[in-house]
Amino acid sequence: DKGVMRAAIASGYGARDPQALIDIARQSPDMSGWNLVDDVTTVEPYNWTEYSNKAWYAEHSTNGEGPLVIAYDYGIKSNIMRMMTDRGLRVKVVPAKTPVDDILAMQPDGIFLSNGPGDPAAVDYAIDNVKGLLGEVPIFGICLGHQILALALGGKTEKMRFGHRGGNQPVKNLLTGKVEISAHNHGFAVSADSDLQDAEVTHVNLNDNTIEGLRHTGLKAFSVQYHPEASPGPHDSLYLFDQFVESVKHQVPE
Repeated sequence: DKGVMRAAIASGYGARDPQALIDIARQSPDMSGWNLVDDVTTVEPYNWTEYSNKAWYAEHSTNGEGPLVIAYDYGIKSNIMRMMTDRGLRVKVVPAKTPVDDILAMQPDGIFLSNGPGDPAAVDYAIDNVKGLLGEVPIFGICLGHQILALALGGKTEKMRFGHRGGNQPVKNLLTGKVEISAHNHGFAVSADSDLQDAEVTHVNLNDNTIEGLRHTGLKAFSVQYHPEASPGPHDSLYLFDQFVESVKHQVPE
């Protein structure tokens, strides 16, 4: 009835004092309003060169000459970057506070908004940066990046009563009618009553009808709440990376 509650876990001697554990749990901070991106983002930019699909890479490698994607690091997962390099993209990871002008000076062909922890509404600089990048190049967001894109488009986010965890969440693609088995790890979501500017909902969770994906109707910008790189389906959602690659390639002069 109370939704997600704070807790403390202890073993050995520490488990002998229940009241002390209750006090620890009560003193732990609530996630609402907490910007954790500052704690996990990279300090310096770096180029990501690892890949996962060696056979594919050997056949399709661009030898560092593929389209350039700038990835904002809000707590980025390595396997997401592997999904992009596997598909011939060059990936440069930058700190979460990197200004729009610095991003555009790198002449990117696409922008990726990564996953990450904490309350998306508290990461105000990220929201402002995305507002400045909309319409410049294609944008793809996952998890926290999805929430930040929604906020940049005028939407709202909220703390969920019960967060989504695990690898068996059914998500319906409203554009195709297909259902994907997806992996989740989030306690915030885009509010259903969001007034999204020129955007539409593309995916919904079949368990609780929460918003799982959106896209801008006029610009090349889209996002999903879940983790397609986790592949619990195992291939249900990998098409999202292919869609991003296609939109990015259209930015590159032939």
